Amino acid sequence: MTAKYPVKKEFQSGNGYSKEDWDAVDSPELTDEELASARPAAEVLPKAFFDHVDEVRRGRGRPALEQTKQTITIRLDPDVIERYRSSGRGWQSRINDDLRKLSGLGK
Repeated sequence: MTAKYPVKKEFQSGNGYSKEDWDAVDSPELTDEELASARPAAEVLPKAFFDHVDEVRRGRGRPALEQTKQTITIRLDPDVIERYRSSGRGWQSRINDDLRKLSGLGK
């Protein structure tokens, strides 16, 4: 069995653990018999575990939008920015809505 990451055979300082931590770990390499008797996680762990993993993976991020907004830089007078910011969360969206109305694009 080949490791996907480098396996340290001897203690090296500067890896986030002490020599005492290194010495406290007692995990000898698996024998051929132990490897042969190992079972896949799907056979050992309950189905609910995998259901939860799938749910967590699906729940990341927000759903993709049909039309995404573009990030731009715009210079506005400080009093205009303060007026919108003082109205609370979503002030940038309110600026966008007002610009749509003024440009005749509607909502």
